[in-house]
Amino acid sequence: MDMPQSPKPLDRIQENWLAAKERRLLNWLCARMPAWVTPDKLTILGMIGAFMIFIGYVGSNLAYPWLILAIAGYVVQWFGDSMDGSLARHRRIERPSYGYFIDHSCDGLATLLILAGIGLSPFVTMDVALIALAGYLLLSIHAFLSARVLGEFKLSYLSAGPTELRIMLIALTVMMMVLGAGPGLFGRWSGFDIFVGTVGSILILLFVGQTLVTGRRLAQIDGEALERRFG
Repeated sequence: MDMPQSPKPLDRIQENWLAAKERRLLNWLCARMPAWVTPDKLTILGMIGAFMIFIGYVGSNLAYPWLILAIAGYVVQWFGDSMDGSLARHRRIERPSYGYFIDHSCDGLATLLILAGIGLSPFVTMDVALIALAGYLLLSIHAFLSARVLGEFKLSYLSAGPTELRIMLIALTVMMMVLGAGPGLFGRWSGFDIFVGTVGSILILLFVGQTLVTGRRLAQIDGEALERRFG
């Protein structure tokens, strides 16, 4: 998800479909934020959105309209998570080490809340939700490692980033409200299980593929460095 600057200057690689339009919107919002709105308050707002999502999914065990709270939570979480770093950069008040640490810590907790909520809902089993959680966190680990060894922070994969993922989850939540949690077509696995599990599996495969690509790239860089040193 979006983040404030890290301790070292990074090349932010963001090639998702909505990146340009989202950046224009965020810049427009940053220029109009009142002075009392601070990056820290926006980070807290993003976490409130994550808790709203969690409560909405868990509450859907009682009644499906609770899912409306989850949908609203995605909007709140996007606003807080996307705006905190953007506002800090807009006002030139970045705190690189603090911002990098707090933002990614909150991202991890927010992801846990979202997927735990999905797993505790009547639509998706917890073991399938954990596959998706593992895939997302593995890609996050890859992004953090690449930032350390390459100075590049990759914010999108397969032309999709956090915003596209939120839109997909909102669409999934709407389908939950429409279709309900009836018996699945695949035994104990519902169509929602298949969808979430497939997405999680794709994320894990992306992690493996990106690890191989980055590993080969680093081997070449280190090999060239050794040649210059001893050649």
